Amino acid sequence: MIRAVIFDLDGVITETSRQHFQAWKAVAYMIGVEIDSTVNESLKGVSREESLKIILKYGGILDKYSKEEMEKLCFCKNEYYKQLISQFTPANVFEGVVEMFEYLRGKGIKIAIGSASHNAPALISAMALEPYIDYIVDPGDVKRGKPAPDIFLKAAGALGVKPSECIGVEDAVAGVEAIKAAGMYAIGIGDAEVLKEADVVFGSIAEIDLGIIA
Repeated sequence: MIRAVIFDLDGVITETSRQHFQAWKAVAYMIGVEIDSTVNESLKGVSREESLKIILKYGGILDKYSKEEMEKLCFCKNEYYKQLISQFTPANVFEGVVEMFEYLRGKGIKIAIGSASHNAPALISAMALEPYIDYIVDPGDVKRGKPAPDIFLKAAGALGVKPSECIGVEDAVAGVEAIKAAGMYAIGIGDAEVLKEADVVFGSIAEIDLGIIA
């Protein structure tokens, strides 16, 4: 019996990958590194700190920055990103999301957001989705980011449900790995060849067969 569904945010409920990429590209440019869409793919689903490490490693300068300097770069990235998403509205919600949330509500199934983004609460509010959400994981409250299961386990614990009673919905490889590591059923959103560890993959939220949930 499914009692909760835990959704990633970026690429699942709304599209912020372009904004993330633009912000990271600006920060990378500041430190003399040029990143492309291939590098951006490896940043999806992982924390801000881990994303920066990926960029620094790509540029061959991972050992040149102290923890304090890395924190400043992460802060700069987030400031760029917040400027880019400041104009989000309900129009930025993907097709099928509200219908999905209303369906889950009608079935008495709890809804959580399990995103690596510290900006998830602001985005959920800007898109007027707060009435549907029972819990939003604060990534600062978990020791390990995706692909570790901590975020999804935190959500399950906060909702008072067992991992086996949860479905996780993700668009990133790291996210799907986190769901499976948590002992949950994984729905992938995107390319089935890329998200091969998911139990089932759909092209978008709107395409999900609601019969597999309840």
